[in-house]
Amino acid sequence: MNIVMHALLIATAAAATPARPTPERIVYETGPCFGFCPAYRVTVSSTGQGVFEGGRFTAVKGRRAFRVTPAQFAAFRAALQPERPIGKRLLGGDAGCQSMATDQITVDVRWIGGAGRPSYLSAYFGCDMDRNAILFRRLRTAPQALPIAGFIGDPHRPK
Repeated sequence: MNIVMHALLIATAAAATPARPTPERIVYETGPCFGFCPAYRVTVSSTGQGVFEGGRFTAVKGRRAFRVTPAQFAAFRAALQPERPIGKRLLGGDAGCQSMATDQITVDVRWIGGAGRPSYLSAYFGCDMDRNAILFRRLRTAPQALPIAGFIGDPHRPK
């Protein structure tokens, strides 16, 4: 009887221990435009790891590792959180836009891990520009929370 009680206590303790969520990652990627828009991808993790991958019109080309503080990660997450969809949201294309301007950028954001379910947002900045102005402003300014301004460089000058 003592052995059975001991086994039950161990099983109860194991069941009561919550699983630790995987670290949260946010992947933010800008696509090219018809002009000098910087095209890059940045991945940041709640563990403090960051990777910048510079493409067209960025000061840094290729991969560059960097660190983010918990406050920087939290600020970046908070800036994007109001636009985080449940599942997937695609903003752009003929079906989703009443008015469409050409040659604008697309920003893709992926939320992975952490306590929430994976999410994906793809926003074409030429889609209903007036109606989506707040969304586009949030997406455009969110990277300012991260220490990557020197990697991006001046968006008005070709590199």
